[in-house]
This record gives sequence, structure tokens and C-alpha cells, in this order.
Amino acid sequence: MLFRIQFCFKSHYNAVILYLYIIYSYVVLYSLDVVLYSLDVVLYSLDVVLYSLGFLYLVDSFLVYFDNSSLQWIVTRTLKYFDHYHTSPTLEALQIEVKKLDNDLLKTNVIEQLRESYRIENSDVEYVREEFSNFCKNQQLKKALLTSVDLLNSGMYDDIRSLIDSALKAGMDKNIGHEYSKDVESRYRPDARQIVPTPWEDINKLLMGGLGGGDLGLVFGNPGGGKSWMMVAVAGHAVKLGFNVVYYTLELGEVYVGKRFDAFFVNEPVNQIHLHRKKTETEINRLEGKLVVKEFSMGKATIQTLESHIQKLNDMDLKPDLIIIDYIDLLRSPKRSSDRKDEIDDVYVATKGLARDLNIPIWSVSQVNRAGAQDDIIQGDKAAGSYDKIMISDFCLSLSRKKEDKVNGTGRLHVMKNRYGMDGLTYNAKVDTTTGHIDLDDNNEGVDITPTKTFSQPTKSNDWDNSDIQKLRNKLSDFSDSI
Repeated sequence: MLFRIQFCFKSHYNAVILYLYIIYSYVVLYSLDVVLYSLDVVLYSLDVVLYSLGFLYLVDSFLVYFDNSSLQWIVTRTLKYFDHYHTSPTLEALQIEVKKLDNDLLKTNVIEQLRESYRIENSDVEYVREEFSNFCKNQQLKKALLTSVDLLNSGMYDDIRSLIDSALKAGMDKNIGHEYSKDVESRYRPDARQIVPTPWEDINKLLMGGLGGGDLGLVFGNPGGGKSWMMVAVAGHAVKLGFNVVYYTLELGEVYVGKRFDAFFVNEPVNQIHLHRKKTETEINRLEGKLVVKEFSMGKATIQTLESHIQKLNDMDLKPDLIIIDYIDLLRSPKRSSDRKDEIDDVYVATKGLARDLNIPIWSVSQVNRAGAQDDIIQGDKAAGSYDKIMISDFCLSLSRKKEDKVNGTGRLHVMKNRYGMDGLTYNAKVDTTTGHIDLDDNNEGVDITPTKTFSQPTKSNDWDNSDIQKLRNKLSDFSDSI
């Protein structure tokens, strides 16, 4: 219904602003009943997102819309906990609060709501959060527009503009980041950093339990030294613990990589694994996690290729907890450059970004240069291609295995970089590249076993032996010939 409104404006600016708001109010009020979801549906879904830290910044101003007593109780207690500890409450904390309830009917309803919140799929959380936030913002706007009618009759145009502006800002993200003094509780939660342990306890201690969400771990080594087998060991151990692992191979075929995992799980040589099919099937049935091996062509696949595949996995309810890339250097950079180093750096930065976006750890391997392949202990300056890959990563190991080590089944693991603690340590290891089983020597005790050079004390004698005299004569002879 249209009608004329006659009044005087003190300024042209106020006239334009109010005109736009009045027109907008007609559109909103007309379509409000059509586009808004049922309040009951939104309230039913609310308990899914109450445990999200970002959502708690929004829900405080919308408490008025919770007319369900059990939901109102949950929201009130959650916000009270949030105000004190600046993080979402644990289930144990809510259970303690529930026990304090004297109203048996309310207690029963609260328990049922909490149970229901844990039945709903996590994949719906983002959708429900967005829909609920939009609902509450529209409710705020509707309330502001209705209030504006009285202000309009009184000619309080500035108040109308302020009221509408506030309503439009409702639901704005108030999370400014980690507030150090307020977020102590969240830092010390067991789930503050989601980790995936490695098979080696000494390495886990250095990593505060394992590689964590958003971390990039690298293993450097010479060609044929067993780097890919280390990735099989890391992935296989994680699957045994119940984690979902995606193994991207750009160097070996995915079927053969699958056989490597068979060899790892049954502890039989990979070249004889075809003789142990029944044993393999028995071990596979015992695995708690899921493993996906995906092959991509080297030099053609990009980080975007991996992202598309990960999205497909998520759509199939197979969300990965750990990603292995064998190996990052073989991915193609979308940016073409005359300098190969720039392309490598771009791919590593994108991989680190992928780990952060997904909030899961990523392991990969990389080659060392020719000089590093001859070292007993491979140091960071021997990285092939680009030294910056070490700077980008969070944790770096090197696996040194010379010809004698390959024959004897030995090697040395050296911690090149560690953002979570000490580095520079070297561990003797037993390496079986037929099964992927790599064990650190129990006698290492986490100390640096790098060979030290010994120097003889200088002698005070000026006597020259015959060999020194002959060397000097040869050098003088060579010098005279060159003249």
C-alpha cells in the first residue's frame, strides 16, 4: 500500500538518506514473510553452531530471539562461559552446569538439545551459521524499521538513520584475532592444535606431539635414499591411528604405491607382497582410518588440481586429516618464470597456504644437491633447487644414506629446522626400504651425533721429514715449468 508522506527536511542529505530507507523498508516488509526461514527451524539448528568461537561473537545481541527455554538456557550458559574464558565451553563444562538444574523438565530438554547438537553433521555448520546470522540480522532490521515509524512522526531523521545503520551492522564479525590476555583457556585446550603423530617418538617430542594443522613438513635426501618410504611410514602410521590420509604421488604409479603400503602394514618385502594377499587383507580390515592414493602427472598437476580433488573427497564425506605429496617440486606453478627457483618457491608457498586453509598437516619430500648426496649428515645448505623451501616449511628432516648405508640398512636422520623446539639433532636409524619400516636407534637419546673433527697439537720442532721435502721439490719444479 502506497501513501504520501509530507514533511520538511532540514538538509538535502537527510532527505535522500531517508527516502532510500523508506523505499528499502517497503521492500523488506513486503518480502520478509517470503524469504525468512521459520524461527523454529533456525532455533533447532542453533545448537550446532554454539560451539563455534566465531559464532559466539554474534549470538550475544540475538539472545532475545530464543524463546525456547532449553535453548535459552544453553545459550546463556555458553555466553557466560565465553565471557569468562573467551572460548566455547567443553561438553564436560556444560554437563556440570546441567547437574545444577533443579527443574527436571528443563534438565531433560537441555540434555536432549545437547545430544541433538552432536548428531548433526559438521558439514552443515557453515550453512546453518550463515542462515541463522542472516535471520537475526533481518529481524534486527525489521525491528528498526517499525521503530522508525514513530521517529518519523516526530521528525527525528538523524535518529532514524542511526537506528537503521546499527541494524545493518548487526551480525558483523567481531573476532579481531587471538587476544593474548583473554584467550589463555583456548591456548591450553587439548584440541588447541590438531596433531598427527609420526612413527618416531623422539620426533614427536620435538614437534609437541606431531605435525599440526597448517604445518608443512619436509624430508630431504639423495635419490634412492628412502624418502618416499618415509612418507609411506608416516601415512601408514597415521591410518593405523584412525586418521584419514590422502597420498598424492607424482613420481610412482598409484597401484605400486598401494603395494608399498601393503608391505608396510604386513611387514613383508614389497617384491614378495604378492605372496601374502590373505595376510594383507587381514591387516587392512584392522585399519581404523582411511587411505586414498591418487596419482597425478608430474609437471602438469598444480595446487589447484589437488584442491579440486580434496573438494571431491569432502563431497564424498572423506575429509582428509593428513596429506602426503610425493613430491612438491614436481607440481607445476601457474606462474611461468625464466627462473626455476621462482616457480619452486611459488609452489611451496601455495602448498603452505593449502595446509593453513585446510588446517591439516602436509608432509612432502625433496632432493638434495650432488654435494649433499655425499655427506654423512645432510645440512640445510644442501637443498636442491631453492633454499627458500626450508624457510617456508615448519619442520625439516634430512635422511642421509650413502652406499654403505644402503647395503647395511642404516641411515641418519638430521633435524634441519623445527619451529616447535630444538633442531640440529641427528639420529642413527635402521632403514628397511623393502617394507618401509624405519626405526631410530634407542641409544641416540636425542643428542647430536655429528662426527667431530680432531686436530693434532702443533709441534715445536722445525725438522722436515723426507716426504715434506719431496712435496716442496715437486711444487718448485711445477712452478719453474710454468715460467
